[in-house]
Amino acid sequence: MQSSMRNRFHAILDTSVELQASDIHITSGVPPYMRLQGAMKPTTTEPMSADEVEQMAMGLMSEEQRAIFAREHTLDFAFFSENGTRFRVNVFRQRSTIAMAIRRLDDEFRSVDELTLPPQVLSIADFHHGLVLVTGPTGSGKSTTLATIIDKINATHPKHIITIEDPLEFIHANKMSLVRQRELHCDVPSFHEAVRASLREDPDVLLVGELRDLPTMRAALTAAETGHLVFSTLHTNDVVGTVSRMIGVFSAEEQDAIRNQLSRVLRAVVSQRLLKRAEGGGRVPAVEIMFVTPAISNNIRRGELEQIYSLMQTGNKEGMLLLEQSLANLHAFGLISQEEALSLVRDQSIFESRLLHIRETRGALQHA
Repeated sequence: MQSSMRNRFHAILDTSVELQASDIHITSGVPPYMRLQGAMKPTTTEPMSADEVEQMAMGLMSEEQRAIFAREHTLDFAFFSENGTRFRVNVFRQRSTIAMAIRRLDDEFRSVDELTLPPQVLSIADFHHGLVLVTGPTGSGKSTTLATIIDKINATHPKHIITIEDPLEFIHANKMSLVRQRELHCDVPSFHEAVRASLREDPDVLLVGELRDLPTMRAALTAAETGHLVFSTLHTNDVVGTVSRMIGVFSAEEQDAIRNQLSRVLRAVVSQRLLKRAEGGGRVPAVEIMFVTPAISNNIRRGELEQIYSLMQTGNKEGMLLLEQSLANLHAFGLISQEEALSLVRDQSIFESRLLHIRETRGALQHA
């Protein structure tokens, strides 16, 4: 990368840090765009040429990565800027030119309070085996939540943790646990091959960055069934949709067996979405949590997924949380507006019931 191009690229990165942008989008023919508090905005008026974008992208890659990109036309990797901030980048082709989507990565682990996550999320760190899924759309904070859980395990349990990611987003130093981290294309050829290989390396905990294909799902289910604690992500919008997706990707002939297997190994699903804070200055997660009880396990085995929500609604003592209840909590405590909350509500009666319960509880405490 030419020095002038390098300077311009790092100026864009520095601006993203200064503005606390979560993402940068660099495309030929238009100026760089950044996502600021959830909204996409151009930060200059000067467009990027196709040659400039290509120079920037190729200058970030190793020779091996360039070969992979030439073959597959898309590539994920991470890098450090000159000021030490870590970024994840996806380079891809669009309209016969190269483009980049760059995510600014956190440089430290944050507590559930700092992330505004429900405290019961951390109880997952005490599981000994099974499958835990953290789900949501792109940019919903899945990796950050998983990093917080893994950091809790690392700090409190003498375990062997192996992470398989594309790319590595959080670097875990050994605390009470031994942590080994592998990056796709650099250290391992594929998620499913890495999971299978890791089972010969005496792991207690496996983090699989994403269940993006059928072989990876099979490998993760097998790992969970053989006594390991397996974490991964899916791009689904709610907990029942996650279970349905896990079953639905398999052939019709296999689905009965997969329902049985999933009912035995699934321990929890955390589904989250990021919403604008009412007072501005960032976003806050609305979180739906399902812990798999014997009753929910039976529903999964029988394929009666529509009954799971009613069990979750009455499962607060087990730490369950419906999306509507989470939205009501956030709105009642002034973190999100009513309009923002209602944009995701599926069942308004559950939302209003939770709001009423919070108000009645507050009133009783005030008069106590």
